[in-house]
Amino acid sequence: MSPGPERDLIRVLVVDDHPVVRAGVRSLLTGADDVEVVAEAEDGHGAVEEAERHRPDVILMDLRLPGLAGAEATRRILADQPEVGVVVLTSPDAEAEILAAVEAGAAGFVSKTSGRADFLEAVRRVAHGEAWLPPHLTRRVLTHWRPSSAAGAVEPLTPREHEVLELLSRGLNNRDIASRLGVAEITVRTHVGHVLGKLGVSNRVEAVLYALQKGLVPLDALDPAARTVREPDSDAAVR
Repeated sequence: MSPGPERDLIRVLVVDDHPVVRAGVRSLLTGADDVEVVAEAEDGHGAVEEAERHRPDVILMDLRLPGLAGAEATRRILADQPEVGVVVLTSPDAEAEILAAVEAGAAGFVSKTSGRADFLEAVRRVAHGEAWLPPHLTRRVLTHWRPSSAAGAVEPLTPREHEVLELLSRGLNNRDIASRLGVAEITVRTHVGHVLGKLGVSNRVEAVLYALQKGLVPLDALDPAARTVREPDSDAAVR
């Protein structure tokens, strides 16, 4: 991908309380001609401040942060900058924190042990309004997630709404869904709103989790083949 004007670079904020992790993430992203790490933060309050100062496109957000947890920092940032894409940096046994971040509006999650290709793909997709839900992590999260509508009846989706939900589950953004279905983007936004309302969820990622958990779409809708591509082994994971 050619970088084009500087304004087209994907501006990234990296948030983690461990300097080694921040340095590792920065190293993984360095060299991509369309991604720029514009700032780092070591705690939740710093994340909110740096997000306000730099207005990034994507935030890679650790969850277990001192002072202000990553999920709450996500909530505060998105309240002010709803266009920002937040990707959660996950550790083993962090399902509860992941779910809190999803409820706060995070657009996806990536393991700290992922390789360079996954980090770059997550940043790029989320920057373009898509979700990033790696199948192996999503399986773990699904065992813990309980939708707020679980106890109540869910209004059936129309065939078109079901199509939209399946395409959401594949990570597509509104523009790409509109192109697939041959409709206007504003029509897709309307359908997405109806899907969220009928399922009783608050955002696209929760809609996908609900659909997977209830069998409305299969887990392979997450398109694992496209998300397991790895660059050469010389690209070390973040530990």
